[in-house]
Amino acid sequence: MSAVDTVAASIPEAAKDLRLNLQAVLTGESTLSPVQRWGVAIAAAIAVRNPQLRDAVVADATGQVERAVVEDAAAAAALMGMNNVYYRFRHMVGKPAYGELPARLRMNRLVKPATSKVDFELVCLAVSAINGCEACIRAHEKAVVDGGLAEAQVNDAVRIAAVIQGAAVALEAAGAT
Repeated sequence: MSAVDTVAASIPEAAKDLRLNLQAVLTGESTLSPVQRWGVAIAAAIAVRNPQLRDAVVADATGQVERAVVEDAAAAAALMGMNNVYYRFRHMVGKPAYGELPARLRMNRLVKPATSKVDFELVCLAVSAINGCEACIRAHEKAVVDGGLAEAQVNDAVRIAAVIQGAAVALEAAGAT
């Protein structure tokens, strides 16, 4: 039994669909490479701030991908934690003046990831979907499509992020009941 299976077993019966979806997105049919799948899953698990789920996803990924994938996923989750707040504010406030001001936020890892640039952008897209930043979602979606990924791959990445988010909520609910 994998670490994620062990965590998924604690998802309550009322959220059985999430338990099944979690297994499907991590082990089932996908248009994503293992590096893309696990990179997205790790970053999503970090972004949803559930240590139990995060540790399980990282444990299962460790045997599947190189350490650089884990490190890039963690970097992407952290950078999007910052960028999604900042750029979501600029987008939501709707004043052109904010768009003219320099962000002055360091994002070197985004330019030079340890793994593939397009895979890093895909991971950033998934985290941006969790964090609800339309401006970042649009920018990263464009980058991955321009980088050669298909819309089906984008869809699979966001599906993983959505399931990880839902699983984290279900695990939180299990603790409350």
